[in-house]
Amino acid sequence: MKKTPNHVAIILDGNGRWAEKRNKKRSFGHKEGFETLKKLSQYILNSEVSVLSVYAFSTENFKRSEEEVSFLMNLFIEKFTKEFEYYQKENIKVVFSGRETNLSKDVLKAMNKIQSMTKNNTLGTLNICLNYGSNYEIIDACNNIIKDNVDEVTIESFNKYLYQDLPMIDLLIRTGKEKRLSNFMLYQAAYAEIFFLDTLFPDFDSKEYEKVLEDYKKRDRRFGGINYEKKNN
Repeated sequence: MKKTPNHVAIILDGNGRWAEKRNKKRSFGHKEGFETLKKLSQYILNSEVSVLSVYAFSTENFKRSEEEVSFLMNLFIEKFTKEFEYYQKENIKVVFSGRETNLSKDVLKAMNKIQSMTKNNTLGTLNICLNYGSNYEIIDACNNIIKDNVDEVTIESFNKYLYQDLPMIDLLIRTGKEKRLSNFMLYQAAYAEIFFLDTLFPDFDSKEYEKVLEDYKKRDRRFGGINYEKKNN
């Protein structure tokens, strides 16, 4: 079995706490988190990984303070508008998973721009989960299947009704010390190898990723079966 994961997913947790530890505003941490993601996505997608999914903003994150939500939305607009040149240069395709509800026209315009400008890139796919919740994704898929009057649903056909038709997650990492999935790609993570790290996301660099990858490669992924070769040795 291929030891390098095909689909890596990261819950980007700890930006705000990273800033607070340095006596700075949480907004400073979110900016640093974007810079970390920029470097990390390039590094990961250059290492035989086809898809990198990241949890940038959940449906529940709208419960945060108006100031923080407003800052993040403006940051999304700024980064998606300007960074398309970087992802174009790196040959990375950018797509989004999530609901458009509650997102402003300016945010949607910036999202559409970077998607359109990078749609033909072939190095790998960066799937940004924004205004995303796994329960909503599954419900939305079911409702669209009903609308299309599909007679029989298979795993393959169901996947095409998700926000993005992507391979199942092989490696899922959550930074920031918490040990929960927080409604992130629950369907796609059915057989993911999961790592919970104390590292706050702005400090999660390529060296930290390589440590996780080394551990991942040692795991015996059986998908419900038995590795008879190992069992009989």
